[in-house]
Amino acid sequence: MSKFTRVTEQISVAPQVALGDMAAAAAEGFTLVINNRPDGEDASQPTSAQMEAAAKAAGLAYVHIPVRGAPTLDQVEEERLLLEGHTGRVLAFCRSGTRSIVTWSLGQAMAGDRTREELVALGDAAGYDLANVLPR
Repeated sequence: MSKFTRVTEQISVAPQVALGDMAAAAAEGFTLVINNRPDGEDASQPTSAQMEAAAKAAGLAYVHIPVRGAPTLDQVEEERLLLEGHTGRVLAFCRSGTRSIVTWSLGQAMAGDRTREELVALGDAAGYDLANVLPR
């Protein structure tokens, strides 16, 4: 069973992944990894540079959009545009997966790509509560 939680056909989220998980992500059909975790949150986490090297070795594209607390509008827009321009499957991760799904869902809401209700339902199905995060 995958440790990556599918949210939509395009995006899945995960808690902190290990360097060795990049090969598994590639094997599952992902083509891009987004790291939403800032370096240094935990002494045991791999650095972004290490994650990027592992992703590239597995044939994956890699982007680091570190989010501390709530994502900024710039971070939401950067991730939204990245996903809009990417046709393959995307794996986004942070410590628990919450910042990743929140950043994605805010981008979807701001662009009008999905309704608030649809996003909350997708979050619920993936095990994340987005009800208090998304604008009403």
